[in-house]
Formats: sequence, C-alpha cells, structure tokens
Amino acid sequence: MSEDLRRLPTGVGTGIGSMPGTDPREAVRIAAGEVDLPFLPELPARGVGADLIGRTGTLLVDLPVDMVHRTYRLVDHPNSTTRRSRDWLRWDLDAIEEHWETSDRRGGVVKVQACGPLTLSAHIELRGGHKIVKDRGAVRDVTASLTEGLREHVADVRRRLGADVVVQLDEPDAGRVIDGTVTPLTRLDPIRPIPAPEAAELLQSMIDALDVPVLLHSCHRPRWDLTSRLSGIALSLDVTDLRPAVDYDPLGTFLDGGGVVAAGLVPSSEPAAPLHAEPVARELAALIDRIGLPRAALRDNLLVTPTCGLAGATPDWATRALALSSQVASGLAADPDFASAVD
Repeated sequence: MSEDLRRLPTGVGTGIGSMPGTDPREAVRIAAGEVDLPFLPELPARGVGADLIGRTGTLLVDLPVDMVHRTYRLVDHPNSTTRRSRDWLRWDLDAIEEHWETSDRRGGVVKVQACGPLTLSAHIELRGGHKIVKDRGAVRDVTASLTEGLREHVADVRRRLGADVVVQLDEPDAGRVIDGTVTPLTRLDPIRPIPAPEAAELLQSMIDALDVPVLLHSCHRPRWDLTSRLSGIALSLDVTDLRPAVDYDPLGTFLDGGGVVAAGLVPSSEPAAPLHAEPVARELAALIDRIGLPRAALRDNLLVTPTCGLAGATPDWATRALALSSQVASGLAADPDFASAVD
C-alpha cells in the first residue's frame, strides 16, 4: 500500500458528496456529525454552478467556465456563473470551518470531492462548441489546470481546519471517454476514444501531483481496464451492482494487494422497509466471503458509503443513510466476524 493510502482511514463510514437542500450549515452538521470521515457537502439543488461539473469548473485555474445554451463552456473571462460558483464554494468552506471551531474539532481527516478530468472534459465545451475531450491537448490543459486548482483547494482546507485531506475524484463518464461514445457536436464529426492507457496516464499525473489519499469514484460499474493501470488510489464503488463473473476477480485482486475500497452499500434513497445495520453488514461480509478474502478485509481495506450521492434523498434519509454507513463500518471494524451469520 502506498504511503498516501496509509493516511486514508478504513473501518469508517463516509458520504459520496452531494446532499439535499441548499443550507450549507445544515449539510455540514450532518456530513460532519453522522460519519467518522467527514466530507465537504455539495448542494446541487442551488442550481447552475452547484452541480458536479459547475462546482469543479470553479476549481480550474485560468480556465473560466460559463453556462452557454444549457451546457458549460470555456470562456475568455470570469462571469456571473463563475462568481456564483466561487461564492458557494467559499460559503461551504466557511460553514465547515465554523463547525470545526464551534465543536472544538481541530484536525482530523476530511474528504473533498471534485469531478475528474475525463468526465469534466466530456461535459464542458471548447469555445467553438466541441467537447473538450475532442482535443487531446485541451484535455491535458484541463487536467493540469484542475490539478493546480485542487492543490490550492486542499491547501485552503488544511489551513482552515488543520485537517488532513482526502480527495475524491468523480469519474462517472470515464467509460464513455474510453469507449468513444461521448456525444459529438454533429454526427459527422465523432469524438475519437481516449484509450484506457492514455486515460490512466492523465489520471495518474493528477494523483501523483496531489500528494494526498485519492478515492476514484463512480456510481457506474467499474472500469477495470482503467483502474488496473493506476497506482496509489482507493476505489469508491457501488458494490450492490457488481457482476460476479466480471467484477469479483479484479476486485479481489485489488483488495488482496492491499487496495482500499469505499463500498457503496446503503441505499441512496429511502427503502420501503426499515433498514438496520446488522443485515447491511451481513451483505458486505457475504460479498467478501464470495470473493474469497479473509474477514479482516472488512476492517483493514474497506470504508462504507451510500450507493451514490444523497442529493435526491429526503433530509431525514440522508441523515439516516450516513449514520447507517458509520454503524456498519464501525461494527465490522470492531469485530470483522460479527456478521458471521452468513454462510
């Protein structure tokens, strides 16, 4: 395991990032109070600039982004979208700093989230209307700009909280970039795929430069052709959607080699029947058993999260889902065999 991943806590619960509502103080209170790995909440309900793409666009250095014709586009100068997004991020940081101060919670570890460069390049347009991903040079420029912006963001969080920082890179559309299925400007001008080795090289350059623990997250099915080429990362996966014939072997290899996985296990929307920690823990233990790993992996190699973001959940369920994630993780960390009822 790399030195960075040794600084990533295991046996704890955390959230994916997005939360319901528009009140940063309330979101921080839940995100810091219900899990052992607190995170800086994202509040997409605020509108344009608060979603995953717009919020990450705020972090780009010298590459301002605006909403043009219902899509994000690189522009020449900062504008109202840029300023609004920056204000929201600053207010969110103010809220978590205030929470740290009022709860006398100096230090610890906190997680921040941003869209990864592959997905970002698949959604933001160049000035001429083509997606960034169409231009390899532009993709490299965006990767470098986002890396610099994330380094500044991490430094700001450290300064404000005195905390170690974990960075989660969200890459839900990495597969579309690799497969060449990003929607082009016209059907007559398709976007060429970026092969997995090249995509991995871009991501690896960012991972190495950040010099903090990095979680690579996607709510979609894993792209092992990408992740198997990366080093020094943890993975954040929806483990309720894994395919035994396709996913179990590479996941087992990753964990057996000391890899860390944030296991998306708790539903991101409220189920019809009440949900309790013990049966959820048994599901995760059963998965580890089927893969053929020792139960110690439940303590040493796993975190627990909801299956995806909680922006669409009710506030009550968002709170409950995070609390369940922590209860499952802490129970398994204290006794990896407490879910041994599954045979």
